Amino acid sequence: MTKGAPVNTQRWQRLMADIHIPAELETYAALEAAYSERYRYYHTVRHIDHCLAEFDLASNLAIEPAEVEIALWFHDAIYKPHAFNNEEASADWAERFLRRHSVEPSRIARIRAHILATRHASPATSSDSQLVVDVDLAILGTDEDTYREFEVNVRKEYEWVPGPIFRRKRAEILQSFLDRPCIYNTELFRDRYEAAARSNLVAAIAALH
Repeated sequence: MTKGAPVNTQRWQRLMADIHIPAELETYAALEAAYSERYRYYHTVRHIDHCLAEFDLASNLAIEPAEVEIALWFHDAIYKPHAFNNEEASADWAERFLRRHSVEPSRIARIRAHILATRHASPATSSDSQLVVDVDLAILGTDEDTYREFEVNVRKEYEWVPGPIFRRKRAEILQSFLDRPCIYNTELFRDRYEAAARSNLVAAIAALH
């Protein structure tokens, strides 16, 4: 696979055990295929690997670690650059998978909420959803070269959008994060990434203008 390192099958099977689902690799393979779609440049297997690595450093913050982790696996499973309901479609896929394996409805509802929180349209309402959001946004606080690569890859995913429109819309999105009192919900992520994220966002917005 060319767009990211293979996701660990053993980790997936451990997660299945943690959430009381029989060992299976069919959904794993389907997720890997989805994250390897040819038009993806940022929302790839590499992004999921990064999210899982960030989660490993913060898993002690989770009330239900398995729920947070499975939400991370699914949160960008459906990603169509022309669509406006990717998170809802990803949550639907997760819900179908969990229902098929008779996972408790309350647990499914929480996992669905975690995935929908990655729309970043409104504050996450639970601590585990907040953790999912922080993990998803960890890319904003990476080093300058990694952040620049992130912006380049996002642009590739939206290459069909005319330059002036993309730059205006992208600047609005990035500014919305800067306008928050804190980009990150948890003290751990604020300490680790808040300053760098704000610096990266200011530089990116200036470049867009």
